[in-house]
Amino acid sequence: FLDIEKGKTLVVRCQAFGDVDDKGMVTVFFELNGQPRRVKVPDRAHGASAAKARRKAEPGNEGHVGAPMPGVVSALAVAPGQAVKAGDVLLSIEAMKMETALHAERDGEIAEVLVKAGDQIDAKDLLIAFK
Repeated sequence: FLDIEKGKTLVVRCQAFGDVDDKGMVTVFFELNGQPRRVKVPDRAHGASAAKARRKAEPGNEGHVGAPMPGVVSALAVAPGQAVKAGDVLLSIEAMKMETALHAERDGEIAEVLVKAGDQIDAKDLLIAFK
């Protein structure tokens, strides 16, 4: 039973789990107030997520911009080939309903942007590479 507000209760019963697909998603079969439903969700039990498959930023490599924390990329402010100056915003990460902007630590040109808005990331994932 799930109380969503006073006087409104949902009856949710988990029925079964499907197999993990090639994108790391699993189908969950359940009943909602007696009606059969299904939803695809990330399979965390097997560690299958796009965030875990990302390259990691090399410690000490000034050309790498790594994720300072896990979260979701909420906005990109740069593109490959773009020149940036120290202090320019590169991208924003949302974690626990707070948004953090990552700034360029040096002047340079963006060689590679390895994420897009909406991507789930882990700490130390390589997000942007400088030339």
